[in-house]
This record gives sequence, C-alpha cells and structure tokens, in this order.
Amino acid sequence: MTKIKLITLFSLFTLGLTAQNNPLQFSLEEAINYALENNRIAKNAERDIAAAKQQKWETTAIGLPQVNAAINYQNFLKQQISLVPAEFFGGNPGEFAEVIFGTKQNVNATATLSQLLFDGSYLVGLQSAKVFLEISEFAKIKTDLEVRKSVINAYGNVLLAEESVAILEKNIAVLKKNVNDTQKIYENGLGDLESVEQLQITLAGLKSNLANAKRLQSIAYQMFNIALGIEYNQPTKLTDTLENLTLKHIDLQSLVEENDVTKNIDYRIAENDKVSKELLLKLEKSKALPQLSAYLNGGYLGFSDEFTFLDSNQNWAGFSSFGFNLNIPIFSSFQRRSATQRAKINLEKAEDNLKQTEQMLSLEIETAKSNYRFATEDYYIKKDNLKLAERIERKNQTKFFEGVGSSFELQQAQTQLYSAQQQLLQSMLNVITNKVELDTLINN
Repeated sequence: MTKIKLITLFSLFTLGLTAQNNPLQFSLEEAINYALENNRIAKNAERDIAAAKQQKWETTAIGLPQVNAAINYQNFLKQQISLVPAEFFGGNPGEFAEVIFGTKQNVNATATLSQLLFDGSYLVGLQSAKVFLEISEFAKIKTDLEVRKSVINAYGNVLLAEESVAILEKNIAVLKKNVNDTQKIYENGLGDLESVEQLQITLAGLKSNLANAKRLQSIAYQMFNIALGIEYNQPTKLTDTLENLTLKHIDLQSLVEENDVTKNIDYRIAENDKVSKELLLKLEKSKALPQLSAYLNGGYLGFSDEFTFLDSNQNWAGFSSFGFNLNIPIFSSFQRRSATQRAKINLEKAEDNLKQTEQMLSLEIETAKSNYRFATEDYYIKKDNLKLAERIERKNQTKFFEGVGSSFELQQAQTQLYSAQQQLLQSMLNVITNKVELDTLINN
C-alpha cells in the first residue's frame, strides 16, 4: 500500500513539473484578452470600480432611514447627596438635611429612527458619487488601452527578437560555408589569406550579434510575461508571425477618418473633471441652504438599588418622542463665500484644461497618423531594399568565388544585406507600434 502511495505522489509531482514546463501559447488576440483579465494593473482598476460602486451606495445610504440603539447602565459607587431645608422633615429652620435622590443603579435603553428630509449637500453628493464612479470606469478604460498597447508592443518585440535570432543563425550558417570554401581556395593556392580573414571578421561580428540577440530575446519574453500578468520566467510561445501582424496592422482607412477627440479617453477624463468641478461649486453653494431632519425615538428606564434588571418583576418606565431638527446657516465670517470663489477658480481651470486637452489631442492624432503613414511607406521601401540587397549579395558572392570580385566588395554586400534585414524587421515593428499608438488615441 505504501508503495502505491509513493508511485501516486511521484506521478502527481511529475505531472506538475510537466505542466510547469509546457509553454503557454498565445496569438496576439489571445495575449490581449489574457492580459485584460490577469494583468495586475488591470485587475486593480477593476477593483477600483467595485470600490467606487460601494462608495456610491455609501453616499446614497446617508439620505435613507437610519436606526440606532443604545443601552446605558449606571452603578453609583457613591451616590451624590443634595441639601434640602431641614424644616421639610420637621427639623429646625435654617438647617439643611442631606438627601439622596434616585436609586443606586439604573438602566436606560433607547432606539432612534432618523430620516434626512432636506440637505443640499446630500443632493450634490449623490451626483458626485455617480461622477466618481464614472472616473473609476474611465480609469479602467484607459488602463485597458495601455495594457493592450503594452501587450502588442511586447509581443512585437518578442517576434522581432526571434526573427533577428533566426536571420543571424541563417547568415552565420551561410558565412561559415563561405569561410570554409575560401579557406580551401586559399589552401589550393588560388586565393589570398586576406579574403579568408575578411570573412572571419564578418563571421565573428555575426556571432557576437547573435549572442546579444539571444539575450535580448530572453528579456523580451520576460517583459511579455509581465505585461500579461504571469510569472516572468514562465515558458511562453507566440503563434503569430511578425510579417502576418504587420499586414494585419496596415489599414490606411484610419488615415482618412475625421479626427474626433471626444472619443479619446483622456478627453473624456478631462471632461469628467470639469463636471466634478461644477459639482464642487454646487456643493459649496448648497452649504448656505438649511438642513432638515426628523427623528422618532423610544425607550425604557429601569431603577433599582440592586442589579435586578434581568428579573421578570423589574419595573420599567417607557418613554418616546418625535421631533424635527432644522439647521439654518446665517453667517460664517465669509468662509462659505471664500470656499465658493475657490471652487469657481478650480472650475475655470478645468474648463481651460479641457480646451487644452482637446487641442493637444488633435495634434497628437495628426502626428500619430503621420508617423503611421511613414511607417507603412517605409515598410514597403525596406522590403524592396532587402530584395535588392539579396540580389547584390548573391552577385558579389558569385563574382568572388569566380575570382572576378574582391573580398572587400563581398564584405560590403554582406554588410548591406545584414543591415537591410534588420531594417525590414524594425520597419515591421514600427508599423505595429505606430498603428497601436493611433488606435489608442482614437479609442479604436
């Protein structure tokens, strides 16, 4: 039986290690959806909305009926005496007798029902609670946009790193063959040592770049994991390719659409801030209005020289009352006036901030469109340049091994090819990042 338990535990442990080592696979869309659910910043923004909803009800409940109960028990260790004329008890005029009024112990149990009837501050508070909830919701939208943006950028950086590693490994394999072939030509006395050394220098540079690209690839994966909200060293695998994502993000229709800054989340936040400042101004003005509330209470009083309040024969005296409380502000030494003026100034600032935000967003959208248009055009240019560089490199390689071209010319062609490869990869990433920047600004 013990052997079976050990085998079972070992199997579960092995399955756990296997599950941990299996990489999580993500397309870009899957990565975005996963991050919106699991990114820690996005989760906290969702919690802020839940907290705002609770605060909204907390504010609403102030104007609803309130019931409170209280029990007060007193035990006089030494009762207070009072002096009364002694002649009341047959004593001599001018003398006083010591008298104790009341019992040594008493209990007072009360319950009070109160209801706010009118309070201008409460009415403004209800509106403010709604605005505060909208602030949290807008913050969640902005957070989701930023999370989406960071995931796309991180996804693109991982693909860029992977493509760079793959291209460098391919280039190294080709160059190693060139070095070997050139070495054999030199050994057969048909070439010079300089040609071999030139290719070896280029090969050494590629190996160094490959080592650095692999380090950057590891860091890119860790940043991608953090953006998704998973452990930074969790193995992950991306199912999209850099070229496919680039083609998906080429959408020139967005360049001709009219700029509508009102869709931008920063504009909506600035607009919401203006509304909140208007409510603060209303709040300061409402403090000059009367406050009216009503109450109904009742209770029982019990008196005894001993603790007999739990006995069934204890006498209790009931009481109850009903009334209104009216608070009328009259003069505050201009405190309310100063608070109102300060609220007006803050409202004017919010209005100017909204106008400034509108103008800045219009400029940012135009700039983003320009950058995106350039990135798209540059992608096609870099794609054509790579084809040219590949042809030039092949021609120079053929000329070199046929003995009609120099190693210097071959090295230049190879360097030009490697540069064109990296430029094309970077142009692909630029298309993706500039498109997501534009989408974020227009809240697409």
